[in-house]
Amino acid sequence: MFDYIRGLVTYLSSGWIAVETGGIGYRIICANPFSYQSLINRETTVYLYQYVREDAMVLYGFKTREARDFFVRLLSVSGIGPKNALAILAVGEPGRIIRAIEGEDAGYLTRFPGIGKKTAGQIILDLKGKMKNFTIQPAADLEERQGKSHASVLTEALEALKTLGYSEREIKRVVPALKKQDLTAESYVKEALRLLTMK
Repeated sequence: MFDYIRGLVTYLSSGWIAVETGGIGYRIICANPFSYQSLINRETTVYLYQYVREDAMVLYGFKTREARDFFVRLLSVSGIGPKNALAILAVGEPGRIIRAIEGEDAGYLTRFPGIGKKTAGQIILDLKGKMKNFTIQPAADLEERQGKSHASVLTEALEALKTLGYSEREIKRVVPALKKQDLTAESYVKEALRLLTMK
């Protein structure tokens, strides 16, 4: 089992990053790959979770061990797969998610893609009482635009939302609000997720 990888971030897309170490490039799926945008061609540490199934072996990456542990706890819930867990974690507000679990707020949990009433209830059943003392330390925020145009940065962010499982209809609903802002791809994703999970 891998704990972490330390190497150069050489590439990112809407769903994954590539980290090179020892002459080998590792494809690592992340909740928000654009959070690594400022680290392109720089050495960094990515904490890993190795997911193995019959037809694939996949690496998931996180900026902190705490974020990875949160992901693993979500995976322990019956009916939650890696894609669902990443979509929940991508919002970047674990405290709010924990409050929803402890307060049995199934309505909040159903705002995430792929989470229906039954799965939200299962999350509460499996995790309530186990998350009270769980905290995630925020990773250092080093955002930058890297000279990209407003339109191309927004397009990248919208592609990341599709990777997380949001539908075209849901994405179109938040585009007008996003177009009014001039943000990095990571911040666009965070803002879109905030809007998508609002009442």
